[in-house]
Amino acid sequence: MKYYIIAGEASGDLHGSNLMKSLKIKDPEAEFRYFGGDLMLAVSPGLTMHYSEMAFMGFVEVIANLNSIFKNIKSAKQDIISFQPDVVILIDFPGFNMKIAEFAKSKGFKVFYYISPKVWAWNQKRVLKIKKFVDRMFCILPFEVDFYKKWGMDVDYVGNPILDAIDCNIPDEFFKRNHNLDVRPIIALLPGSRKQELERVLPEMVRTADRFPEYQFVIAGAPSFGKEDYTGYLEGRKMTVIFNSTYNLLLNSKAAIVTSGTATLETALLKIPQVVVYKGNPVSIAIARMLVKIKYISLVNLVMNQGIVKELIQEECTSRIIGDELDLILNDPLHRTEMLVKYDEISIRMGEPGASGRAAALMFAYLNT
Repeated sequence: MKYYIIAGEASGDLHGSNLMKSLKIKDPEAEFRYFGGDLMLAVSPGLTMHYSEMAFMGFVEVIANLNSIFKNIKSAKQDIISFQPDVVILIDFPGFNMKIAEFAKSKGFKVFYYISPKVWAWNQKRVLKIKKFVDRMFCILPFEVDFYKKWGMDVDYVGNPILDAIDCNIPDEFFKRNHNLDVRPIIALLPGSRKQELERVLPEMVRTADRFPEYQFVIAGAPSFGKEDYTGYLEGRKMTVIFNSTYNLLLNSKAAIVTSGTATLETALLKIPQVVVYKGNPVSIAIARMLVKIKYISLVNLVMNQGIVKELIQEECTSRIIGDELDLILNDPLHRTEMLVKYDEISIRMGEPGASGRAAALMFAYLNT
């Protein structure tokens, strides 16, 4: 069969690539076209647009880039018509993908949504649009099943694909040597995969290092950037940037400073204590605070519905406050142990690896009934 997939950011590229691998097992003759990234391209040809051209986050940023966004939506619509897929599979990225869902459904294509939009966070009435335009929803967070049930929608919970990615990781026992790191313990910096995150968050992360000279701070580079993209934010400091090895960086770290997003859950599942940070456009954050109706922003805290990790957002996202929390993580054994115990509970709640395989099997079955 022919599958058209749209993933608009780095996490979507990761989960899309694992889904494609699993679909190929079920359907060896599968044809793919997709908006995605390098990981999906490594599985199959068919890349139409790279997510680095699409990832705009925040109300102000979206408005400033509306022309590009509308151009990308138009391109996707034309490409879907040209490809004539058996199904359009949308991965998260709701602002873009809900428009594609409406279009695809109007043209008679089957629409599957893998990784639910965060409709539980704000404007929950968007579920009515999902019911109208999406044939099947495949959720990866356990609390989403009950949420959709309240709206009269039956969804499939397949587990979380992050567990698949972690399960596939091959530990590097010579990590420090292979990356020319010194003997000091490591603090991992995960600043995110968007340019605006580098601009606003990374400088605060980097300045935190001055307070902890007995540690080496190492940056997890996003695949959409090169080393030169990070240099300007180091303010003359020497700091290693490592690409394509985030899990092994975390596994070799004493703690991590992580920009809110999928990486917070990955860090928790790898059992690395963390402080979560986020800083965006002030207007975008002000609007979000008016609209968003949830107590937490990090997936770690959302999954457990309690404040397991510290969230430092906007005016609290400073090197001084980040340093205070990092100091607790490193030097207060009780604080550190409590976080690790809660991490064990998260692992139990998230279940076992195999989400990509379960999602692919269900998709294939639905398409053949």
